[in-house]
Amino acid sequence: MTAPRPGDPGHEKVRTTWPRAIAFAVTGLPLSLLGIVYVVAVLYVGGLLSLTLIGLPVLAVGLQGARHLGRAQAWLVRALLGEVVDAPPPLPTAAGAVRWIRSSLSDVTAWRSMLYLLLRLPVDVLTFVATIGLPAFSVWSVVWALIGSQELWLSAVTAVGALVVLAFTPVTARAMMNLHRLLTRALLGPTASQLRVRKLEWARSTALTEGDRDLRQVERDLHDGTQAQLVAIAMTLSLTADALDGEPSLDRTRTLVTRARSQTDTAIAELRRLIDGITPAALERGLVDALPQLTAQAGVPVTLTVNLPQRPDPVIERVAYFCVAELLTNIAKHSGATQASVDADLVGELLRIKVHDNGAGGARLGAGSGLLGLRERLAAVDGTLRLDSPPTGSTTGVIEMPVRI
Repeated sequence: MTAPRPGDPGHEKVRTTWPRAIAFAVTGLPLSLLGIVYVVAVLYVGGLLSLTLIGLPVLAVGLQGARHLGRAQAWLVRALLGEVVDAPPPLPTAAGAVRWIRSSLSDVTAWRSMLYLLLRLPVDVLTFVATIGLPAFSVWSVVWALIGSQELWLSAVTAVGALVVLAFTPVTARAMMNLHRLLTRALLGPTASQLRVRKLEWARSTALTEGDRDLRQVERDLHDGTQAQLVAIAMTLSLTADALDGEPSLDRTRTLVTRARSQTDTAIAELRRLIDGITPAALERGLVDALPQLTAQAGVPVTLTVNLPQRPDPVIERVAYFCVAELLTNIAKHSGATQASVDADLVGELLRIKVHDNGAGGARLGAGSGLLGLRERLAAVDGTLRLDSPPTGSTTGVIEMPVRI
């Protein structure tokens, strides 16, 4: 499974086996003890020496050590619990010792790692008790109830209670593992602002790449299509001039002029296609007027519902138009659907467009259908694409993006 793009919702989940949970519970407690000893030592020494010139460098080095310890803890959680957490951004490069110390002391990731090491101990104690302590005590209680010399009712109550605890052990162990996952995501991953910066950087790179690709495509279309048509027109007109220089033949002249007219119409149509591909003329009046024309040209009957009391930004309208066009093209080419629907409305400050069809389903991102390109185009405007397409059912694509860029 590939790593998620920056800002993508959700994390990769791997079902944790019982041996892995036991291994995590056994290794977690001593590691958390070492971690809290490290944190207390760093804070104590750094605080004790803070009145001298040595205190701040010691604290800065300790914070960077905590950052590395947090990275190691995240690796352990990934290896045993299957929880993949995006790595936080590295410490910005600082020239000079003073700047490095200042940068280290203000490193949010390092302080969050320190907090994680502090909170890890009580969680690990609970995990050890729920995963190993209580089950071991329950097994011992059952054995004691079976071979002990106590009264029958006490043995029965003890055995039933121990068996109930054993029955609920998988549930409590799973709850503790989920608590560890939550703690790791909350403190060892990037913050919300860091995720947004990373997502915006990725979206900017995607937008620049897409713009360069579109520009090169326009250049190729002009070179291979429109230019070739104009050259053909020039050659036809040259032949017409040669025919008129000699003994004029009305039929030959009419044929050449007709050919030139046809080539001119083809060149005009090619130019119109290129211009419309850059900015559709229908969008001049807004998405409300553009969507009916787009759905009317789809390869399947489309039911359109539009509820847009305010007009989005032109950039948003353009992205929405091309995304709907791509989804309708996929429906016509790949789904085998006989009916589709497009619903566009505003939900707060979000433009939401739902495209549904009754086709075969099975569509997925990255399957050569252009859907991956849609997600990249939407990312450039902080938008998202959700796809629900089971192999045996219909397909629903939901596009969401802010009304204002």
